[in-house]
Amino acid sequence: MKTVWLTTLAFATCFLHGKAEDAAGKDRAITKVVKMLEAMLEKSRADGDADRKVYAKFLCYCNTNKAEKTAEIESLSKDIDSLETKIEELKASTGVLSKEVARLDADMADNELAQEKATKQRMKENEKFEELKEDLTEAVEQMGKAIDTLAEVGADQTLEKAANDHKQFMAGYKKKDLLALHSSVREALTAASAFLQDDNHRKVMESFLQAPFTGTYSAQSGEVVGILKDMRDTFKANLASATILEDKQTKAYMAFMVSQKEAFKKMKDMFEIKQEQLGENDSELAAKKEKLEEAEKQKGVCEDFLSELVPLCDSKTAEYNERNMLRASEDAAISEALSILNKDSAFNTFGKVKATSEEVEFIQTAAITVHSPAAGATRSSAIHLLQAAGASTRLAKVMALLEGGNPFAEVLEEIEKMLELITEEGALDKEKKEWCMDEREETNEKIEKKEMQILALEEKIDKLTSEIEKPETGLLAMIDTAETELQQNVEDQKSETKSRTEDNLVYQATIADLTDATGLLTAAIKVLNKYYESLEKYDKEEAEEVKVLPGEDEARPEAWEDEKGYKGQSEKGNKAIETLQFILENTEKEEKTAHEDDMKAQHEFEDSMTKLKEEEKKLGKSLVKLKKQLAEKRAELLESKKSLKETIAVKEAAEAYLLKIKPGCDFIMENIEKRNDARSLESDALKKAAELLKGTPAYKAAESEAELESLGGCKETCVDEGRSHAKCKACLADVTVPGYCAGHPDTDGC
Repeated sequence: MKTVWLTTLAFATCFLHGKAEDAAGKDRAITKVVKMLEAMLEKSRADGDADRKVYAKFLCYCNTNKAEKTAEIESLSKDIDSLETKIEELKASTGVLSKEVARLDADMADNELAQEKATKQRMKENEKFEELKEDLTEAVEQMGKAIDTLAEVGADQTLEKAANDHKQFMAGYKKKDLLALHSSVREALTAASAFLQDDNHRKVMESFLQAPFTGTYSAQSGEVVGILKDMRDTFKANLASATILEDKQTKAYMAFMVSQKEAFKKMKDMFEIKQEQLGENDSELAAKKEKLEEAEKQKGVCEDFLSELVPLCDSKTAEYNERNMLRASEDAAISEALSILNKDSAFNTFGKVKATSEEVEFIQTAAITVHSPAAGATRSSAIHLLQAAGASTRLAKVMALLEGGNPFAEVLEEIEKMLELITEEGALDKEKKEWCMDEREETNEKIEKKEMQILALEEKIDKLTSEIEKPETGLLAMIDTAETELQQNVEDQKSETKSRTEDNLVYQATIADLTDATGLLTAAIKVLNKYYESLEKYDKEEAEEVKVLPGEDEARPEAWEDEKGYKGQSEKGNKAIETLQFILENTEKEEKTAHEDDMKAQHEFEDSMTKLKEEEKKLGKSLVKLKKQLAEKRAELLESKKSLKETIAVKEAAEAYLLKIKPGCDFIMENIEKRNDARSLESDALKKAAELLKGTPAYKAAESEAELESLGGCKETCVDEGRSHAKCKACLADVTVPGYCAGHPDTDGC
């Protein structure tokens, strides 16, 4: 200890030269030292007060800003989480709305296209009807005129009696009148013949017109009247059927257009609502993103501020504590020096050691603090609406075929196809109904199952989140506590190691100082002993007598005669030697105590470090275990969130699927009976039409003509000889008559 050495020298100086001021009247060296130390101590206190004020102000600044910025970060974090959640919700909503808007837009386009197609179809049908109506009306009128004209001459006769009546009737006409009548008949028949479709009928009419008019009964004229009446009846029936069909098609078209317009209006209204919602979503999403960006930016500013403030505050706190510690050490050193030096005598100062007094201690004391750790359809939209007029469309096709060149075979074949199509359509409707029922039941079960899974996953996610993030008991909190304790443990090890090193350095310096002081004291004692022992030879038993010299009246002044020899400051010198001897003994004791205290401090340090190392190892294992659990829980949480997202997607897809099939399924469920009834009526109508066609003379004639045509080159032979004759059969078999008869001897003509 430097203080011990300085105090010893100061004491020796004071003792040897006396306590009084020197001849120049200046302060003693020890006094100067004491005043200097007192001034240093006073300045240290003033500096300490100034430091406290500065640190208090700085600490207030740190605490206030830490609290404010931490609260602001927490608030911003909550805002950011809320904004991110809302943004995701808005994105999801926008995605759903976009799909719905696109679907509505497509449906509206389909609706308009369906209306346009239906209108074009209606116009075409009406145009054909008007043309047919005009043609049939004119045909009926022309047929009527021809029949009336022929009736005037009694041509409408089929019996023999009627022929006789015809002759009698015509006998009253003059030749001039007959010629006029002939002209009238020819004009009427020529006009009527334009509407004849059958070649045989046309040939009969042309033959009748080309024959010379005699004014007498002709069987041919009766046949012409029959043809005209049959055609007129057919045209009237066709006109009536076409009119009924036109009415039905018009009503169906009007109903379809009303339905389509209502559906379009609903879709348009919903489209505008969805578009408005999309606009609101976009505006809100932009606002939320802007707020999120601003919040994240502000949070980053706060975090950057704290990241610099916290280390700065910690650094200043450490610096302040270090300054206080150094200042306290300095004050303690100054106070100890003053307690040694600022006394009436050096003896009392050096005497106030632990061995002799409790007031002043020369013995090194080592303070080792053990720190405790801290706590931490086919496009069905148009088709199913047109199905209301489906039967009429098929009938219109039949009527169109009837207007063509072949009104029988092709029409009947088409009717058979239509009947098969109607049967297939009914089967498809039934199949679709059953499919809709099965799909809805299966999908609803799937949705219910997914909803149960979603609830279970959400509960699991909440539980895992709590296990990870719950304050105090959550894995994050426990890891934070463990890391804090581990960091504190490391800091404690560093602190104690540093303290031990510093104490050991102080110990080594102290031992060096004590060794030096012992040498100096020993030398001083030796010098003083030698000096005062040398004075013994000057000792006298009696004092000298003072005599008057001669020539003098008085005796001379005394000059240390009564001292019995020169003794100097032997008494104080011996006292000084005793004091120095005492100081030497205490210094030797202090050195021994310093050795013992340092050894004890080293043992305590090693024990503390062993305990801290064990705690560090235990905390490390605990931290590894907690981090492993955290990783497992986070992985499980991530997987659960992924499963939840996938399950929600499956559920939403199932719900979307139900919505997708809803229009078609609702339609078939609601209209299947009506469609079955309509198909039944349409089938009956088609079958009835086929029966009527097959029962008409025209069909039979056409069938007969077709049969004749099928004979090919054998037609004349078979007509002349008969179908059952051997010549006809041989011709059809493309063999000779003898050859055919050889195999069919019973055939007529063999």
